[in-house]
Amino acid sequence: MSKTNRLAAETSPYLLQHSQNPVDWYPWCAEAIERARQHNKPIFLSIGYAACHWCHVMERESFENERVAEFLNEHFVSIKVDREERPDLDDIYMAATVALSGSGGWPMSVFLTPEREPFFAGTYFPPDGRHGRPGFLSLLTRIVEAWQSEPQNVLEQAKRLTEHVRQRSQAIPGENLRKSAIERAASDYAQSFDPKWGGFSPAPKFPSHQGLRLLLRHHEKTGDARTLQMVRHTLDCMKNGGIYDQVAGGFARYSTDERWLVPHFEKMLYDNAQLSVAYLEAFQVTRDPEYRRIASETLDYVVREMQGPEGGYYSATDADSEGEEGKFFCFFPEEIDDILGKDDAEAFCLFYDVSVEGNWEGKNVLNTPRPLATVARELGREPAELAEELRSSREKVYAARQKRVPPLLDDKVLTAWNALMIDAMAEGYRILRDPRYLKSAERAARFIETRLLHPEQGLLRSARGEKAHIRGFLEDYAYLTDALISLYEAGGEANWLSLAESLARRMLTDFSAEDGSFYSTGSSHELLILRVREGHDGALPNANAIAARALARLAHHLDEAALGERAARALTAYGKLIEQSPRAFASSLLVLDFLLEGPSEVVVVGEANAADTEALARELAQRYLPNRVLALSSPARPNRTPLARDKTAIDGRATAYVCRNFACQRPVSEPSQLLELLEADRQSRSPRAELRPGAPL
Repeated sequence: MSKTNRLAAETSPYLLQHSQNPVDWYPWCAEAIERARQHNKPIFLSIGYAACHWCHVMERESFENERVAEFLNEHFVSIKVDREERPDLDDIYMAATVALSGSGGWPMSVFLTPEREPFFAGTYFPPDGRHGRPGFLSLLTRIVEAWQSEPQNVLEQAKRLTEHVRQRSQAIPGENLRKSAIERAASDYAQSFDPKWGGFSPAPKFPSHQGLRLLLRHHEKTGDARTLQMVRHTLDCMKNGGIYDQVAGGFARYSTDERWLVPHFEKMLYDNAQLSVAYLEAFQVTRDPEYRRIASETLDYVVREMQGPEGGYYSATDADSEGEEGKFFCFFPEEIDDILGKDDAEAFCLFYDVSVEGNWEGKNVLNTPRPLATVARELGREPAELAEELRSSREKVYAARQKRVPPLLDDKVLTAWNALMIDAMAEGYRILRDPRYLKSAERAARFIETRLLHPEQGLLRSARGEKAHIRGFLEDYAYLTDALISLYEAGGEANWLSLAESLARRMLTDFSAEDGSFYSTGSSHELLILRVREGHDGALPNANAIAARALARLAHHLDEAALGERAARALTAYGKLIEQSPRAFASSLLVLDFLLEGPSEVVVVGEANAADTEALARELAQRYLPNRVLALSSPARPNRTPLARDKTAIDGRATAYVCRNFACQRPVSEPSQLLELLEADRQSRSPRAELRPGAPL
């Protein structure tokens, strides 16, 4: 039996993956830091995550190597961190890595003094020098030599690098934010747009979740056809590519090529949450049933494969299975023949681009490069007939694929990522009217409420099995507050709004910075070498922006202007940076648009599940209303919030109210009349040109 190290006591699947390494790993803890101080050893900090392909590679090559482990154990205190559990550590040391090497990524390999200050950093290092990277063991040797022979130089380098990272996180004087920042961001996207394959960068291509939503918003305001075309072409190329799982639904993390064909096969909960919302909004704008299909299939995949029996959503699935990247997802023609039989296999292979030659390293990544109608014509079939056959074939291929050895499931439940998916499910129900999505969102929200909300510690970050731990970060509070508002607006349960308000109050108390922005860590968090705050987007929407959005939405539901003013301060704290690089702040610009324009305030009063109430809800679902707050009420259970208070059903019929700044148009009961009110409200809005710090709503 293999000997285990200290990581065997952890719950993170990533840390547990390394629990049998010969490296004497510590989790991030006071014991490890103290040992480094007592023995005057540098710290080797390795940061990664369970679904990270190159993390697996470095483990096999170096961390399972007895010679490398012996050297690490003798000369270093080695600490392993799951970046998904500790985004605060990841942010700090990623900034140091980028400063030293010009780029970042995972696995992140950082060398620290016993005072936790970084002095050297990189990402993946091969066992032997190649591709301009030093071999890992030779790098370790050079670091030990420098630590022993030039300790003062190493410490001075650490001081300088730490100060650089600290300065990067300092507050920058805020300034007014102008509507023109949104227009310049749209222009920046247009300049980098790939007209052939969609997207806004060369390979590797990552989905621009928030950017796509911002461009939809810009199109809604301006009617600019070019903006909508960029969004549609990108969404079309992504859904047709291998980055989309054509069999099960859901998106991989990114595409390794420019045409979205070959993904890095890991599937992250947060990507699928954000892309679901992007496709839902695109469906509202265009009425294209393909966008509805992709949103539905993605949400269905999450409910089916990524939601645990207790309700929490799992974090990710790996790219690798049986030690090979993408093996679970790729097919050979003879496999399709065996599953479907010759006749059905011919149509399946033609539509999903499966050939003897393969489209990736002799294998086939399923994708749909040609329209269904074109393939149907080649086969001499009716498109509807072929579509039904392919649907049946997909089910059989999926069932066969499920018998394969699956990729690792990272089954920890993260509050922030669950919140993103709760928001997506709530929107899925609100727009598509499928009650399964509302049920899924409510189950996840109850899981967080019962397992991850502590009466004294507040939100916890992570749960797995029976253990929940790590104090929640800003993104946990901000995302969950925002998601609970969406859940309240979708299903009408008042307790979700009450919980959102409670979380928002605690967020304001624990995370507020002097300039109105929010720190990433709360006042009771572990003291690190600095307290991080950040304004731009990454793979996740910026937490400061989502905190502002949640506060702005609450301001209208609760009629508390001070919350809206606080939201404005959070945005304008980054005003100078947003003006300089607006595209990097897409989430903030979405909130800026909300604050400048103000929302349509919609209240629907009617018996839950009644036909007339559902008719009004479906009319609302047809409309793209990015800036809105929505309240539901019923005669049996009146909604007592300021927005819904005193609004009643007229003549016993479900009734809709459309208001702006709590001034309402006439109540209506017919869906067509509701459409007229919404259009009148759209025509009457007069957005402000700029947002000033603390400006009232």
